[in-house]
Amino acid sequence: MYIYEHQEWPEFRWDEHRLSGLLFEVTFLLGTVIGKMNAVESIFKKEVLLTDMTDEIVKSSAIEGEHLNFEEVRSSVARKFDMPESVQTASSHYIEGIVEMMTDARCNFRNRLTLERLCSWQASLFPTGYSGMYKIRTGEIRDDAQGPMQVVSSKFGNSYVYYEAPPAEKLPEYINDFLQWIESDSNINPLIKASLAHLWFITLHPFDDGNGRIARAITELMLSRADKSLYRFYSMSGQILKARNDYYRILEQTQKGSLDVTMWIQWFLETLLNSLRESSGLVDKIVTKAMTWQKLNKIALDSNQKKIITMMLDGFEGNLTSSKWAKICKCSQDTAIRSINYLVENKVLEQKGAGRSTHYILACMEKIDSEIPEK
Repeated sequence: MYIYEHQEWPEFRWDEHRLSGLLFEVTFLLGTVIGKMNAVESIFKKEVLLTDMTDEIVKSSAIEGEHLNFEEVRSSVARKFDMPESVQTASSHYIEGIVEMMTDARCNFRNRLTLERLCSWQASLFPTGYSGMYKIRTGEIRDDAQGPMQVVSSKFGNSYVYYEAPPAEKLPEYINDFLQWIESDSNINPLIKASLAHLWFITLHPFDDGNGRIARAITELMLSRADKSLYRFYSMSGQILKARNDYYRILEQTQKGSLDVTMWIQWFLETLLNSLRESSGLVDKIVTKAMTWQKLNKIALDSNQKKIITMMLDGFEGNLTSSKWAKICKCSQDTAIRSINYLVENKVLEQKGAGRSTHYILACMEKIDSEIPEK
């Protein structure tokens, strides 16, 4: 018996006491991350948004076995947010459609989730009307004309049905119930509600294709509502990809089980917690970068100096030398040395070594803070 065949469907239940400790840990870490980023100027928040959304889109497609070009996705996201990129890469209509869906979910999270909106998301994923070599219904729910919607694995000529979704004739009622619940005011913790929304939609499987990516877009929307911000600094899809086998296993177990979905919510929250832990390094890096630039605004820097400092903050490969400066900035050795000396005099760079071993590192934050003169 599938979960939707229970008489009480969709009255999910869960053990709040069992989840309370995990939920507290996730909420605390989420608040810490958001608190750090709230102190950062919007230009740096956009940088995190660009990185996070690109990662989310690429990893969400990778879960389905589709490997997108990272630079194409990044350029498409950057164009959506009017963010300058040093290298602009043309993107396919397919990538533009995926970016359109995720951007709408993230940026317009306050807007109602409607069937029309879901259908537009699904249509954007398949601009040609084909999934691979097969023509599919786009922009409308499935009709099961080719048989029931099944999730099937085929190996060595043997097929295994992991899951069979509700029949098409039930979908109008089931989708209506789902969308009303999404928009209803309830006392459900917003993070738990995000986990239930993901499970509920993927259980309905209302489209011929694209259900997994749309479920994760809905998760993005629900998490943005929970954060009350489009600026998110962690990727759920990145963590799901790392635990893809566990993801499909807990889905199968839940969809073939009772309406007690405690195990699913626990898995979802643990995945979210791992995502937040992984993102903390990125957030710390961005906060450090923002604080550094706030202090560096006290001195005059030319474009090449800003370029090198940015590269060093982002993780410069190897040691910075005058010859590397000259090569990167396409200037003479003398010009490079003058630029470096200026930064050393202002305690932005610090010289290490001597002779042929001379190289430069960024001065520590304390030194920048205390020794750069006021304008």
